[in-house]
Amino acid sequence: MKFAEKEVYDPSKDETYANPVIDRNEMQERTLPDGTKVSFRFLHGRFEGTNVKFSFCCPSRENYQGHFFQHISPFPGPDEEMAAFGKTGQDDIIAFCITHGAIYVECNMGSSAVFGTESDSTIFYKSNAAAGAFCKKTAENLYGPHRTYGYCFGGSGGGFKTMSCIENTNVYDGAVPFVIGSPMALPNVLCVEAHGARMLRNKWKDIVDAMEPGGSGNPYETLNEEEAAALHEISRMGFPYRQAVEFGTTDDGALPVLAPVVSACAPTYFEDFWTKEGFLGTEENSSAKRDRISIHTEVVNAFAFEEKKEEAEIDSRNGTDDAWQKMMAEGNNCVIEVKDAPEGDDLYLRGVDIIFESGEAAGKKLRLGCLNHKMIIPGVSYGSDDAAEVIKLVKPGDKVFLDNSDYIAIQTYYRHQVPDDLSFHAWDQFRDENGKAIYPQYPVIGPGFTTGGCGSVQDGKIQGRVFVMNSLMDGDWPWQADWYRRKVEEVNGEAAKDMFRIYYNDNCPHGDVSEVSDKTRYCSYLGQLNQALLDLSAWCENETKPADSTGYRIEEGQVILSETKEERNGIQPMVKVLANGSECVKVKAGETVRLEVEVECPKGAGMLESVSWCFDGENFEEGEQTKEHVFTEPGTYFPAVLVCSNRNWKDPFTKLRNLGRVRVIVE
Repeated sequence: MKFAEKEVYDPSKDETYANPVIDRNEMQERTLPDGTKVSFRFLHGRFEGTNVKFSFCCPSRENYQGHFFQHISPFPGPDEEMAAFGKTGQDDIIAFCITHGAIYVECNMGSSAVFGTESDSTIFYKSNAAAGAFCKKTAENLYGPHRTYGYCFGGSGGGFKTMSCIENTNVYDGAVPFVIGSPMALPNVLCVEAHGARMLRNKWKDIVDAMEPGGSGNPYETLNEEEAAALHEISRMGFPYRQAVEFGTTDDGALPVLAPVVSACAPTYFEDFWTKEGFLGTEENSSAKRDRISIHTEVVNAFAFEEKKEEAEIDSRNGTDDAWQKMMAEGNNCVIEVKDAPEGDDLYLRGVDIIFESGEAAGKKLRLGCLNHKMIIPGVSYGSDDAAEVIKLVKPGDKVFLDNSDYIAIQTYYRHQVPDDLSFHAWDQFRDENGKAIYPQYPVIGPGFTTGGCGSVQDGKIQGRVFVMNSLMDGDWPWQADWYRRKVEEVNGEAAKDMFRIYYNDNCPHGDVSEVSDKTRYCSYLGQLNQALLDLSAWCENETKPADSTGYRIEEGQVILSETKEERNGIQPMVKVLANGSECVKVKAGETVRLEVEVECPKGAGMLESVSWCFDGENFEEGEQTKEHVFTEPGTYFPAVLVCSNRNWKDPFTKLRNLGRVRVIVE
C-alpha cells in the first residue's frame, strides 16, 4: 500500500533516543472483570539523557499475537504515565491488551513538554515513536524474531497526538484517534460551550425536553429572540442539541487552562470586547452586560479549614475528560467573607476572579467556586495562586475585586477567529456573501494550539491505516471527525477507501470510561474502541476488511446518522424502543405498559448479547426485548434500555453498546 509521500520521523536515526534503559523487569497480575487473574511481564524504562519514560505490559508467549497497542494520553505525567495501572474492570486497558495478545505501551512524552518547559512540541510524536520502536526490539527479544505491528490510539488531546504520530512517524501500522478535534478546535469548542451554558442556563431543560422521545422536536419553541439566536449559533458551530443537558451541571472545563494563551496572543481583545463596536460586550442590553460582575469590596474575614488527604500512588487522570485536571489547583477549603457581594435571583457566577488589591495578598488571584450570601468559597482554578497560602496573607479590611469580565469576553472569541480555510463550514455564519468576516478579527490561533499540543497540524498524509471514532453526545463538535475524513480523502483520493474508516457512536459522550454520568442518556463507547483496535490490527496484518464507515450527513453543523441498517453501517447496534407501540404514551397510574425494543446489528456489530432496562433513572436490570411495567405514581417517566451486541460472545472488553429511551406520561 502506498501512503502519501512526506518526510517522516525515524527514531532509529535520532541520537536523542539511542540509549534506552530498562530499569524494572518483573511479573505482575491483572484481575479481569470476572475475577480471574492473568499474569504479564512489566517492563519500565527511560531514554538516557532525556525525561522520556515508558512502560510495556507484555502478555505471555502463548497469548502474544505479534503487535502492540500504545495509548497516548491528552496530558501525560506530570512525571510518569502510569495512569492505566489504576484502572479496573472494563476500564482496564492493560487487561484488554494482554488478554487479546497485544503488548500495552505507555510513554510519558517527557511530561515537561505538557507543563510548559519544553519549547519543541515535536517531542510528543518523536518520544512516542521512540517508545514504539523500542517496543518492537523488546518484543523480538522476548518472543523471538518476528514482524511486530504497532498501533497507537488516543482520545481528545490524545487524539491530536495520535494523528500526529500516524502522519509524521514511520513506526505505526495504524491508529485509532477518537473524540477528536480539528485544527480550529481550541479554544473555540470550549468558548462555544461556555457561551451556550451561560445564555441558555434557564432554558436547557426545555431544549432537552423538545428533543427527547415524544418531544416537539423544536428546541426553540420556548426561547426568546436572544436565546434562540444563541442556540442557533452554537448548533451551527456543531454543538449537539441533546448535549444541552450538560448546561445544568457543566463547569469551566479546560477553558481556564487555555485562557492565558488567548490573552497572550490577543492582548487587546478583552478590553476591546467591552469598549468597541462589533463585540457582544458593547451591544445595547446584551446578555454580556447583564451577566457581568465587577465589584470592588472589602474582606471581613478569611480562614481555611485543615484537611488531611491521603496521596494516591497513581494519578489515574489520563482520560479524555479528566487528564487536563492535572493542570489545576484546588481551592483548599478556604472561605472569604466580604463586605459587599453580588446580589440577584439569576446571578452568573462562572469564571469570577477574586483579585486582592491591597495588603500582603495584593496581586494574588483566586477563582470563585461558589457564593453563599457574602461568603466566598474559592474553587479549582488554573493560573491562580494556592488558596491556602493566599488566605494566610489576607487580613480584614483588605481590598478585593470580584470580576468575571474576561470570562464572559472569551466565550464569543470564536466569532473573531474566522479561518481563511473555507473547509471549516461552521464559520460560514460569520462570513458575508463575499466570504469576508462580519466581526472584528484577531490572529487565528487554533492551529497554534494544535501544534503546541501535538507537534503538528493535521494534513491528512497518514502513514498507516486509520479508524476515527467520534460520539454524537459530545459537545466537542462531532463534525470534526468528518473534517479529518475529508482531509484524508483530499490527499489520498480513491486510495483512502483502503486506509480509512470513520465510525460515529450515537448516545455516547466524550469521556472514555465505562461508567457514564447519566446512565439513561449516555452509554460507553469503550467496547467500540477496543473492537476498533482489534479490527484495525486484523486489517493491517491479515487484510481482513473492517465494517464500512458509518453512514451520515451533516446539516448546519449537526451530524445526522442514516436511519436504516443498510445505510448506517459502522459497528454500533441500532436501537428503537416503543411503549405500547409509540415513542410517547399516556397511561393511568397502575396501568400496565408494554415496552419493546427493536435492535438491528449492522454487519460488523456482532450479535445481540444483552438487553437491560432502567425505570428508576439509575439501575439497569437485564431482561428480554419485551418488558411489561406498571407506573404507580403520576408523572413523566423516561424508561431506558441499554443493549449490547458482541462479536466475541461475552468478552467484557468488546461489548458494543447503544441506548434507547421512551416517554411515558402517567396521569
